[in-house]
Amino acid sequence: MSETETNEVRSNRELWDNLARVHVNSQFYDVPGFLKGKSSLGSIELDQLGDVGGKSVLHLQCHFGLDTLSLARLGASVTGVDFSGVAIENARELNDRLGLDARFIQSDVNQLDKALEGEFDIVYASFGVIGWHADLGKWARIVSHFLKMEGKFCFAEFHPVLWMFSDDHSKIAYSYFKSEPIICENEKSYANPDVARMGTSYCWNHSLGEFFQALESHGLQIKNFKEYDYSPYGFFQDATEKDGRYYIKGLEHMLPLVYALTATK
Repeated sequence: MSETETNEVRSNRELWDNLARVHVNSQFYDVPGFLKGKSSLGSIELDQLGDVGGKSVLHLQCHFGLDTLSLARLGASVTGVDFSGVAIENARELNDRLGLDARFIQSDVNQLDKALEGEFDIVYASFGVIGWHADLGKWARIVSHFLKMEGKFCFAEFHPVLWMFSDDHSKIAYSYFKSEPIICENEKSYANPDVARMGTSYCWNHSLGEFFQALESHGLQIKNFKEYDYSPYGFFQDATEKDGRYYIKGLEHMLPLVYALTATK
C-alpha cells in the first residue's frame, strides 16, 4: 500500500481486486469472444477516438485491459493503467496470449506521474471512471500531464443524473452535486450477480459543471460534448433493451444516461 493511500482508496482497490477475479471469467466481459477477435469498444468510444493507428494512447483505469488491447489491435501503441494488481496481472496474461505489445502499469492514477514518464497523443478513459475520485482536480492534472500539446483527451462516462436515483429508480436518492462519499457494501458484481461480498466502495457523484471546470483548470479545452439517452450496458435494475441500447424501463428516452467528450491541450 502506498504511504499516501487513503482508507477510501484502499477499500476501493480491494473491491476491484475482488471484482477483477470475477470479471475475467464472466459472460458480461466475454473473454473467450474477445480472444477470438471481438472488440470491447463500442460506437460511442470509437466516435471520440477516431483513427488510432500509429498513435500513442494512455488508457486510464483500464481494469483488466480489454479496451487497451482493443486499441492495440487497431494499431495504437497503448499503455493501460489500473490500481488493481489482480486486474493488471490478468491484462498482461491476455496481452501475452494475443501476442500484442500493450504495456500495463499498476498505479493509483492520481499518482501516475511517479510511475510513468512521457507524453501521449491520446489519453483515454471510459465508463465508471470518475466516480471513484473525491477530487477531480487531481485526476484532471494527470490527464493534462501526460497529454501532448494539441493531443486529444477522449472520454465516455455514465451521466451524473443516472447516479441520482435509487437502485430501483423509484426516487431521487443522491445529490447531483458532489457531497459526502456514497458508501456501499457491494454484495454482488454488476458482471456476475451470483457472487457475494465483493467489498466496500466509496464513490462521489460529480456534476458536469464540476467535471468541465476540472478539465479547463488544467489547460484542457472541450471540443466535442454529446449526451445519450441510452447506455451501452444494461448493468442497472429494470433495464430494457432495444437494438443493443439499454434504457430504464418506464423512462425510455427521457433521461441522459451517458455522455462523451473530447478535449485538447
